[in-house]
Amino acid sequence: MAEQSNILRRLWRRWDTRLCLAVIVAYCCAALYGEAMYHSARLADRTAAYNQVREGCRYVPPAFARAGGWRARPEGCPLYLFGSDNLGRDVGLRLVQGARIAFHVGIMTSLIAIPLGVLLGCLGGYFGGRTDSLVVWLCATVASMPGLLFILAIAMVVGQGLLGVYLGIGLTTWVGVCRNVRAEVLKHRGRAYVQAARVLGYGHGRILFRHILPNVGHIVLIAFSVRFPASVATEVFISFLGIGVQGEPSWGVMINNARLRLWQGVWWEMTFVTAAIFALVLAFNHLADVLRDLLDPALRTEAE
Repeated sequence: MAEQSNILRRLWRRWDTRLCLAVIVAYCCAALYGEAMYHSARLADRTAAYNQVREGCRYVPPAFARAGGWRARPEGCPLYLFGSDNLGRDVGLRLVQGARIAFHVGIMTSLIAIPLGVLLGCLGGYFGGRTDSLVVWLCATVASMPGLLFILAIAMVVGQGLLGVYLGIGLTTWVGVCRNVRAEVLKHRGRAYVQAARVLGYGHGRILFRHILPNVGHIVLIAFSVRFPASVATEVFISFLGIGVQGEPSWGVMINNARLRLWQGVWWEMTFVTAAIFALVLAFNHLADVLRDLLDPALRTEAE
């Protein structure tokens, strides 16, 4: 506990990690707001505000970019802080819904990939022999498949929608977690505390999950911080191709819609979506690097 408290203090001491955490919390709040907006619209059986079409409010620039400033807007149109798209829909509200879908994908795919990778890695590293050979074979087989094609195949079989995205990404991204956990368990299974537990007559399950697993738990935290932005980026690309969430403003769908209008000078939708993806992925990736330095014994350095 003392070591964990020390790591948390060192993590909070750095201004860059505090900034990353603030960015992630802001996105999380936006996702929760989008979730409330989505469910309230469904319960009321009405079109959500982010999907409301206003033909007279098409291509309205962001409020700060209009000639008249914040108060100038077309008659009968709401105040679009981030502008409107080709159907008069609010880009800002659609960005919030994109954050909601991104968090859905990042969390759900991690809940599939990380437990699967941890379980197989623990079993292979601890038992060795044929069990380890089977785990290594599974890792090599999945890793040899073209990841994107495998994801698209699963998504097409399950059907268009978030379920296919969850399964497609989750079932193809556990290999890295499995290999890292297996390598760490291989180092721990021969250590003194494991030998002592065996002498005391503890079963394999207790030794593996109550003694070894807590000592490799840092890999799970690092894996989540790495897998989350990778899953979000993959979902964006799948939605850009038209396979994925339907009828909801995923960031990939927004990019696909916005790219055709750049030549017309409609820059705001593409700009804000790209900035949203960039900020979220950068925050998670930088936080993952810091966590790796602080939690991985092989890479642990003195945090400034």
